Amino acid sequence: MTTDTAELTAIDTSPGVFDRPDFADDVPHEQVVFCRDPKTGLKAIIALHSTTLGPALGGTRFYPYRDEQAAVTDVLRLSRGMTYKAAAAGLHLGGGKAVLIGDPDQVKTPALLEAYGRFVDTLGGRYITAGDVGTTSDDMDIIGRTTRHVVARTPAAGGSGDSAPLTAQGVFYSIVAAAESVWGSNDLTGRRVGVEGTGKVGYNLIALLTEAGATVTATDVNAAALQRVSTAFPHVAVADTVIDTDIDIYAPCAMGATLTDATVRTMDAAVICGAANNQLAQPAVEELLRERGIVWVPDFVSNSGGLIQVAGEIENKSRDEVRAQVEQVGVTVSRILERQHEQGVLAGQAAHAIVRERLGAVAQP
Repeated sequence: MTTDTAELTAIDTSPGVFDRPDFADDVPHEQVVFCRDPKTGLKAIIALHSTTLGPALGGTRFYPYRDEQAAVTDVLRLSRGMTYKAAAAGLHLGGGKAVLIGDPDQVKTPALLEAYGRFVDTLGGRYITAGDVGTTSDDMDIIGRTTRHVVARTPAAGGSGDSAPLTAQGVFYSIVAAAESVWGSNDLTGRRVGVEGTGKVGYNLIALLTEAGATVTATDVNAAALQRVSTAFPHVAVADTVIDTDIDIYAPCAMGATLTDATVRTMDAAVICGAANNQLAQPAVEELLRERGIVWVPDFVSNSGGLIQVAGEIENKSRDEVRAQVEQVGVTVSRILERQHEQGVLAGQAAHAIVRERLGAVAQP
């Protein structure tokens, strides 16, 4: 049976892995692996964007994607972001990511995680996995039964544990650096911060912000997560939304793509800095941010604390050494914002330039 080109074109209209228009100016992915285990119900995709600087490291996201195409798009964007994150943080790691398709509350089992670990192991160390949305350090322990290429396991299993606290620490240092750039002071006392997403990272960030004297408003689609915040931090306000409210700093710490033309046009915040990945719905949104005088800290820089932690695990660094390296995230943000101001470029362009310089230097013979 034959199928003509016109029929194929009509059937396959959504972007796949190759020649994606959203990655037109980027280095293509090195490898994308689709994994399925009928016995456990595992459906996973592992994407390796770059191993130029070292093995591709990135977390495993377990999420009920609406369809396979949404999962492909997410894993490609996330793995690409990990390459930039590792390079900007000065790590000897490349960028990778994995997604497991399904509701973790419904389908996650030890057998499924072990099956996934076996697929990770087939890559021979080119990909090292860790926790992400929908997975925990306990899950990494289970994955570790079938592959040694896993980090962020529990301390009892020899790992460094949950990376959320140090991810939040890196975001906090980034906010401080941005505040210094915008207001000439790193004092957050009285600054109004809207934290969107109060999961593991958002919760830890709220603790740091309140300790620094900021006035925090929090929002989350998960009522239990918001209740946890209200119990621990009675002075934190709870709202249905924060992105379009009267705040100084917007800290997106949930899912990405919240920065759209529409949301940016109604935003009052002067600074955007958070832990969410892929915050810009489209690259062009950053130009609108500049037009409105809003300083955006590229997410692959601000949220690199967790990656720094697990990189330290690989290199057997002490906790103090890792914390000192996380503090440097704020220094990197300052460099980016200085370059943005001096060269008249976007913050994203300044950050990408730093990454390309490092990738290019390593790629030289």
